[in-house]
Amino acid sequence: MELYIAILVFAVSTTITPGPNNIMIMSSGLNFGLKRSLPHLMGIGLGFPLMVAGVGLGFGAVFERFPVIHEVIKVLGVLYLIYLAYLVATSAPKSLDNDTNETKPLTFIQAALFQWINPKAWVMATGAVAAYTTQDASIMLQVMFISLAFLIAGVPCVGMWLVCGTWLKRFLKEVKYQRLFNLTMALLLIVSILPVIGELKASYWV
Repeated sequence: MELYIAILVFAVSTTITPGPNNIMIMSSGLNFGLKRSLPHLMGIGLGFPLMVAGVGLGFGAVFERFPVIHEVIKVLGVLYLIYLAYLVATSAPKSLDNDTNETKPLTFIQAALFQWINPKAWVMATGAVAAYTTQDASIMLQVMFISLAFLIAGVPCVGMWLVCGTWLKRFLKEVKYQRLFNLTMALLLIVSILPVIGELKASYWV
């Protein structure tokens, strides 16, 4: 249960932080309104969990054949997530303005396909699969649970940027609040991987 909660915390903290998806959906909400942006929102909300499932099941086939790779990737994944938390905590406040010249919002298919070229999505998907799966249980079931966690977290967290885009954009323009927000999200990232760090410690530092 502790690990499941950690996965949900990871899903929320990574999905809610500023990134390409959130900036694009915020801009869409401001420019096209809630109703016209719903296909874009659902494309993100369903497209990313499907990406996680695809990435995870690909990892599963490799792990079954070469089990040691799983442990190596898990350690590298944890280290990278710590590095990512550091980058989030120390990132300089930046403009969230989007100067896009789009005349219509992204469609469901466009938003879903965008996940495969979104660098933050790749970091989130590979990091989650590497850090939160073990060899003691079915890789498929674990990947499905991770995908479900992102499905649960995705629409509410990204939807917040859509519904409250104007307010949130103005809020994050203030340097002190953007720094506080970044620090909070970085801490949540660290908290979310503590169970995995504890598991690695128990395995290799008995």
